[in-house]
Amino acid sequence: KRLKAPTMADAPAVTIRTRKFIKNALLQRRQMVVDVIHPGRANVSKAELQENLAKMHSVTDTTLVFLQGMQTQFGGGKTTGFCCIYDNLDAAKKFEMKYKLIRNGLAEKTESSRKQIKESKNRKKKVRGTGRRMAAHKAKKAAKG
Repeated sequence: KRLKAPTMADAPAVTIRTRKFIKNALLQRRQMVVDVIHPGRANVSKAELQENLAKMHSVTDTTLVFLQGMQTQFGGGKTTGFCCIYDNLDAAKKFEMKYKLIRNGLAEKTESSRKQIKESKNRKKKVRGTGRRMAAHKAKKAAKG
């Protein structure tokens, strides 16, 4: 007999518990520590956790759920991380870091060569005072195309 490899659908159930829940009005978000208990599974994908947390906190758009710092306990079975659920898309775009927005699919990654990045950085270093902002803007334009 041949054994069928287990898939994610066959995997045992996952328990999600939240603690240290805070409603952060200044940043227009709810933030919490997330404990995921997953016996019999190596770990749980962030996409699956996003869906479950969105359902738990009655959020329609899963892209407003940001998970970070997920660490599996030694020996497996339990993972702990941090979660932010933004009230709206504008708040997420305003307060969340750019790389996290790209990761969640809310922003596009701009491709530029390593040399261009270094050249613009070195040009910025030479400018002092009030002209700094303008020079940074020119460097960005040059890097885009």
